[in-house]
Amino acid sequence: MALPDVAQVAHILAALPAGLAALALGLPLLGFLGRTRSSGNGGRPPRPEARVTELEHELERLRTVIRQTASLNATLSYDRVLERVLDVSASAISNGNPEDRQLISVLLLVSGDCLEVALARGLTTADQRVRLRGESGAIERALTGGNLVEIDDPGKDPELQQFAAMHQCRSGVCLPLVVGLEVYGLLLFVHPNPAFFSADRVELLESISQQALVALQNAKLYHDLQLEKEHLTEAQEEARKKLARDLHDGPTQSVGAIAMRVNFARRLMERDTKAAADELYKIEELARRTTKEIRQMLFTLRPLILETEGLVAALRYLAGKMDDTHGQQVLVEADAGAVDDLEIGKQGVLFYIAEEAVTNARKHAKATHIWVRLKRSGDLLTLEIQDNGAGFDVAQVAANYEQRGSLGMINLHERAEMLNGLMRIDSARGQGTRILALVPLTPEEADRLHRPGFKA
Repeated sequence: MALPDVAQVAHILAALPAGLAALALGLPLLGFLGRTRSSGNGGRPPRPEARVTELEHELERLRTVIRQTASLNATLSYDRVLERVLDVSASAISNGNPEDRQLISVLLLVSGDCLEVALARGLTTADQRVRLRGESGAIERALTGGNLVEIDDPGKDPELQQFAAMHQCRSGVCLPLVVGLEVYGLLLFVHPNPAFFSADRVELLESISQQALVALQNAKLYHDLQLEKEHLTEAQEEARKKLARDLHDGPTQSVGAIAMRVNFARRLMERDTKAAADELYKIEELARRTTKEIRQMLFTLRPLILETEGLVAALRYLAGKMDDTHGQQVLVEADAGAVDDLEIGKQGVLFYIAEEAVTNARKHAKATHIWVRLKRSGDLLTLEIQDNGAGFDVAQVAANYEQRGSLGMINLHERAEMLNGLMRIDSARGQGTRILALVPLTPEEADRLHRPGFKA
């Protein structure tokens, strides 16, 4: 019986679904097809029939691995991708032997400044609560170098020894999930057999990890998109609640008062014309004040001057409105040409940051003076809102924010993030508040801004 030749292998690859053949070329199982293995019987090669059966078995296994690997991209569910990553990897390097069941596989994902167990096979419940710093041993080498790291004795690794289940393991592989400067986490496989991770298995795991990284990226992007949609919905709901509160506390109350006082003036006219005239004058003043409040609300909902004259003009107009409507002193200082080359949509985001900060200072801090400063240094734009009001404990407010009915601070941070910027809030009781929004104007400045150690 003849062995499969290159043409037959090409025919098999061509029969695979679109895109899978390309993946197959990157898998080390194809190397098996080009090697001759002795049967152990005096060093003689196996019989042709046995060789064909072995090759057919490997080709079928190759098909299974490719389909499983391709299934990683068949879902955008983040949790399902995590499960499939481990299952596909374990299945790909399994030979159906009893020792395969001793394999421990772990997916570690970045959470803050640590690595947490996102999913695992073979760990104890206690092990799954372990958090790693990634500052030493195999994990540190993998994350720093961005390349696969083989582990001779996982049980003695300075960080992996925190996993009790790995104390009896004698070999392992650590595969970083890194794209450019972004670190997602890493895949970790360990086994008690020192020779378990052959060159073929290591190469296969490395190939699968690349596919897993693409799948995780897609799922994370989709997950982040869903979260962003939820945030937008929450922001819209918060805007509606804020408008309802403002209408209730302002114009609604005023209109009700006007109606009652008109009724009172009507009855007063029958007894005292002069007193009725004075009451009508007070009603007129109340109506004018109510009109100003409504116009202020319309301005904050859609500041037309922002679209026609830009951010600086809109900020100055806001300051005038605050003084005219509430008697609030707002001083605007802006560098000439600071936002001339900034898109109008981004100027709008900065305006709403300033408007919310100014409103909070007026309502809650009871500030007598509020300063709005707009500065530009190279490709970094800085929006600063400072007041001399009551101030507050930032840490305490942030800790109890979930129980609060307002999302003001969250809105400020999210709007800064929309511009790829940073938001910093400094305040203390009795010392006023300073809000700083840092906005990069170029990708290079954004990279510098988000680099660890950056100081404004």
